[in-house]
Amino acid sequence: MAAEIENQRIAKLTPLNEVVQSFDTSVEPVAPREEDIGTALGKTLAADMGVSEAWPAAAIALRDGFAVSADQTTDASSYAPAPLSPAPVRVDAGDPLPAQADAVAPLDAVNAQGAALASVAPGEGVLPAGADAAPGVVRLTGGRLRKIDVATLTALGVKRVMIREPRVHVVATGKSDVIAAATGLIANAIDSDGGFSIRTDNLETSLKDGSTDCVVAIGGTGQGRNDNSVNTLARIGKILFHGIGITPGETTAFGFVGKRPVLLLPGRVDTALAGWLTVGRRMLARLCFRLMEEQPFPAELGRKIASPLGLAEVVPIRRRAGLVEPLASGYLPMQALARSEGWILIPADSEGHPQGARVIVRPWP
Repeated sequence: MAAEIENQRIAKLTPLNEVVQSFDTSVEPVAPREEDIGTALGKTLAADMGVSEAWPAAAIALRDGFAVSADQTTDASSYAPAPLSPAPVRVDAGDPLPAQADAVAPLDAVNAQGAALASVAPGEGVLPAGADAAPGVVRLTGGRLRKIDVATLTALGVKRVMIREPRVHVVATGKSDVIAAATGLIANAIDSDGGFSIRTDNLETSLKDGSTDCVVAIGGTGQGRNDNSVNTLARIGKILFHGIGITPGETTAFGFVGKRPVLLLPGRVDTALAGWLTVGRRMLARLCFRLMEEQPFPAELGRKIASPLGLAEVVPIRRRAGLVEPLASGYLPMQALARSEGWILIPADSEGHPQGARVIVRPWP
């Protein structure tokens, strides 16, 4: 750690954990704002999202067919059709059920005379009231708005969300093709990770421009004759770390201008990428006030999953006490999808997994 750096010489390499831990007290989250859910994909939620009423409000058909009272079909068969009274009502998937109906018979299970040709169980072909979501929180603050969140929340009637989206000046400190490639890589990474990048080519101007929440500069962190990024930051703001214990990328530097964090990355593609992945993404996550997302990872099941043979099954899961557990199977309610942290695939030739089985958890889009 150094208060002033004259020749950009690194006195020592600060351990990565020390740098990252400092963000908890030094990097402040950006102010939240409201945005239409259709344009908020990839942004970080700044408030819990939920529904005030059960969804659906009343039972609806899950398939095309005839709305019937199941107890009138108990002994029905093609040899002994069972008369239905009142007459069965034709419904399409998503239609509300008539008051007297508690099941939806397939189209071929009712003849032209309105008699049942097969028995159906109560609730068969029906999505009960409140099955998609109970009143309450659906997606917690601090999570990124995934494609699946946009779909489920939109289906539940949510139109506006509160988000945090840091505006980041991304500065190319040189004009070489390598600097340009590294700058493009980092700017695109910021945009895909919940931020909004604004590309510039003048570090001093960007450091003095208070319209953004953060500055990330690429190049000029070493001891070359034209390397001056660290000196520039030291003159306008302050340096907290120059030289971080990562490889490649050990000349990465971090500091502040006022309350705005500034990350200085080395000028090669590999070193800039390493500095961004280990330091930059964590800084951006703190600005967004969210946790880092997980990549596909192995986990142990805390509860068994039963699955039908012959069908590969997608099962949403959540983590609990170091294990993962299923949230739904067969029909996947909107609330289960939004609350899940990922999904597992059960192969078609499997009847499921026992408690304690090792599975691969994949992230949702």
